Amino acid sequence: MSRLAQTAGLTDVQREILSTVRDFVDKEIIPVATELEHRDEYPQAIVDGLKELGLFGLMIPEEYGGLGESLLTYALCVEEIARGWMSVSGIINTHFIVAYMLKQHGTQEQKEHFLPRMALGEVRGAFSMSEPALGSDVSAITSKAVRDGDEYVLNGQKMWLTNGGTSTLVAVLTRSDEGHPEGTAPHKSMTTFLVEKEPGFGEVRPGLTIPGKIDKMGYKGVDTTELIMDGLRIPANRVLGGDTGRGFYQMMDGVEVGRVNVAARGCGVAQRAFELGVSYAQQRHTFGKPIAQHQAIQFKLAEMATKVEAAHAMMVNAARKKDSGERNDLEAGMAKYLASEYCKEVVEDAFRIHGGYGFSKEYEIERLYREAPMLLIGEGTAEIQKMIIGRRLLEEYRFQG
Repeated sequence: MSRLAQTAGLTDVQREILSTVRDFVDKEIIPVATELEHRDEYPQAIVDGLKELGLFGLMIPEEYGGLGESLLTYALCVEEIARGWMSVSGIINTHFIVAYMLKQHGTQEQKEHFLPRMALGEVRGAFSMSEPALGSDVSAITSKAVRDGDEYVLNGQKMWLTNGGTSTLVAVLTRSDEGHPEGTAPHKSMTTFLVEKEPGFGEVRPGLTIPGKIDKMGYKGVDTTELIMDGLRIPANRVLGGDTGRGFYQMMDGVEVGRVNVAARGCGVAQRAFELGVSYAQQRHTFGKPIAQHQAIQFKLAEMATKVEAAHAMMVNAARKKDSGERNDLEAGMAKYLASEYCKEVVEDAFRIHGGYGFSKEYEIERLYREAPMLLIGEGTAEIQKMIIGRRLLEEYRFQG
């Protein structure tokens, strides 16, 4: 274990899980990640290994076949996995958010139907809010669900669907005006649908098309897609929780834990960048000595390590607050904002330490340099986090005049 980013107060079980995951990352992910990433190849062998470790059911309750672990345990596992290859943590994260939403908001029938198979990794989850014409402005979505007897008919186009091709269950947010009079606030007329589908691309069930993968600068290996609904018929018993109009709250609850996850990813990528930087600085010589002995490089390493520690501490705090049952949108927003910004800065400093070799695809830091920017926008941009933080601070520090 590295000196940085240690977590106090863990149980023996948590330490054992993290040790197992770190060992898996060091042996099974880091040696192949850069090669797979350059080929934009889905890491099937790695995913199979994570299934065997039980990570797809890490937070699913034991009664449904999962490990019943905390958000903190999950976030620390994500931190380790992102240290190996951030794309792999994305494959798990969307699955986890859907499982979390089912656990928190699903009907008993929905939990019993999906969660045991999700714990085994047999059913793989994805969730879909964004649309082509909007990003973080979720209340402006135009995808629509209309009731037709015992079914709903869904129409619309979704964007930025992680695991769009490989998933078999997608939680899709649409507008549904049923039972909500005209003039109802937009966020009160949204519904989450549990959409089952075949894995793959093209028409994966009648009325549902997953076009090919979106070609991205980084975050490769994991498939990011659009989702097109054209007369997609979904049974009424696949409305998450059974009642329409609750979709916005359900999705925001999922995104709240997703933000802890993105913070954990930022921590993991930053840790790896620091490891690469501090190692290279002791091997590379200039002016007759290792560059680590130059004060300019020592200052960089000091700043990088401090940022790794600070981001980790805030991420752990946000996870523990959610685990305690308290509201954590302020802490999750702060952790996601700080960890993603610091990740970008630590990666860039490690890139600078590598000099010209940082620009070479032979060196791992080149991959990290392209991966870090995704964290600045995933699960809400830095600007969105600052809006959330600012509003919550004004609630907490309301002027009494």
